[in-house]
Amino acid sequence: MAKWGSCDFRQLKGLQDKINQLKEDDAEAFCRACAKELAARLLAKVIKRTPVGDYPSSTGKNGGTLRRGWTAKSEREAELTAVFGGGQGGGAYANSLEIKKVGNTYEVEIVNPCSYASYVEYGHRTRGGKGWVNGRYMMTISEQELDVQSPAILERKLLKYLGDVFNA
Repeated sequence: MAKWGSCDFRQLKGLQDKINQLKEDDAEAFCRACAKELAARLLAKVIKRTPVGDYPSSTGKNGGTLRRGWTAKSEREAELTAVFGGGQGGGAYANSLEIKKVGNTYEVEIVNPCSYASYVEYGHRTRGGKGWVNGRYMMTISEQELDVQSPAILERKLLKYLGDVFNA
């Protein structure tokens, strides 16, 4: 009869323990952290791309209202008056975002409460209706850029997360 040898199952037991560390709660927290990071990156792109109005000093108007208006919709929206405003850093703002889980999807709603935001985004008629002002598509373009970048961002985050679990 053939001799099959011996087997040491301690390493398999260690692997099982590390896999057990990847609990559902940890996965949920990881997914929420990923959603927050993607939302923060989208906000940063949109804010940078949003135009600032240039007004003559005689009008008394100050540009930048649209740019300062970008927020993530939440129940605490009154507290979050503007992105990175009120002395909050970008990381602090990103951590305050509310993530809503719908089925297997995590959602963050990015909004700009300025009444004219959609006109700047998609374009509008001029006064008198004779001409057309093209849209700036700041949200649309930023979202398309993030769609391209998000797989690499999520892969890096997942590798770091799994590395932390399995190298511990």
